[in-house]
Amino acid sequence: MLTFSAGHSHRVCDGTSRRDFLRAGTLGMGGLSLANLLAERAAAAESGRTVSDTSVVWLWLGGGPTHVETFDPKLSAPVEYRSVTGETSTNVPGVSLGGSFTKLATVADKMAFVRSFAHSNSGHGGGTHFVMTGYDNRNIDNGGLPTRPSLGSIVSKVRGANHDQTGIPSFVRLAGITADGPAFLGPAYAPFDPTGQARSNMNLGTKVDRFDDRRELLGSLDRLRRESDSHGLMNGLDEFEQQAFQLLLGQSADAFDVTKEHAPTAAKYGKDLLAQRMLVARRLVEKGCGFVTINYGGWDMHQQIERGMNRLAPALDHAVATFLEDVAQRGMSEKVLLVITGEFGRTPRINRNAGRDHWAPLSTLALAGGNLKMGQVVGESMPKADVPKTKPIRPQDLMATVFHHLGIDSKTQFVNQGGRPVYVLEHGQPIAELI
Repeated sequence: MLTFSAGHSHRVCDGTSRRDFLRAGTLGMGGLSLANLLAERAAAAESGRTVSDTSVVWLWLGGGPTHVETFDPKLSAPVEYRSVTGETSTNVPGVSLGGSFTKLATVADKMAFVRSFAHSNSGHGGGTHFVMTGYDNRNIDNGGLPTRPSLGSIVSKVRGANHDQTGIPSFVRLAGITADGPAFLGPAYAPFDPTGQARSNMNLGTKVDRFDDRRELLGSLDRLRRESDSHGLMNGLDEFEQQAFQLLLGQSADAFDVTKEHAPTAAKYGKDLLAQRMLVARRLVEKGCGFVTINYGGWDMHQQIERGMNRLAPALDHAVATFLEDVAQRGMSEKVLLVITGEFGRTPRINRNAGRDHWAPLSTLALAGGNLKMGQVVGESMPKADVPKTKPIRPQDLMATVFHHLGIDSKTQFVNQGGRPVYVLEHGQPIAELI
């Protein structure tokens, strides 16, 4: 964070020191700076890594969303198994969703609903690690640490931590998710969190007791930029430090600011927090961000699942439908892949508390955009929605689907904490190749 505190460093222009100037690029991630990350970005380009204009928005329904009341209502099942919210018909013939999703029903032709997604870890932490990384980790729910990098961190490693033209971070977190970090890839590839110190640094935040007027600071920086040649400041910075300073006042910071959105579009999203985050996600991917995660929690519905759905589903229904219409109108549908999932599904049979418990053998997954055919159901569950009837889609298949969309080689290897090269994807196939 750029500060104007007392010290002995050399001061230039109107009181700003070179040290302060350099600190303007700090992203607040373990002492790393935007300049460091830009240098890494350049190294990635020199090593032959390619940059794609495709992106992923990963909407995480934290707590384990019910697969029955969301995308597999199973009205043909006995009453204790079927959706307690009923079902709603969609604009795709023969496809229905849970009764809470009347707006999603109107954009079902832009989505693919996977009814055979399954894995084997019904713990919150373990299931999250499995879905977010493609690998099971039985120690997570007993205090263990993530052993594999998340999909977002892999994208950041492959593409470089920042977009070379806009400065947008390659991986942005909008509300945290367990196991969404870089593991052995290192902190340079951790998600950029705009709600934390990183956002303050991008805003060139100052201590309140020193600068009450941010415009005054920006004016000072503008004078600093104009007068830098006469003071030799810019000459003392390397190319990445200079670029970092320019980016901080440019598109990267603006993308997070929904007040700059076209008013009619902003009005369609509305003021709900999830919708606002979906709008930020769209603005980020439009500027080159490769991977955005959004956590919309509260889905651990062991009791009164109908009440829980009535509380959470309307915001999800509105935000996703609005987002899909928005990206379609902007011609971005093929470039942006939306993933909707959580750590697992819920038990197929309603429990004695009118809720559902943890259930990984059949889990929730829906996709929109990318190169997968939309307006379809992928796979089928058994009559009581307990396990897949067709070939299961596994976390590594989802991972392979994301890699394919982003143009990441499925044979990519990184060196792990033991100093050994490991494949980040070992046996998954893109979902389009499994159906």
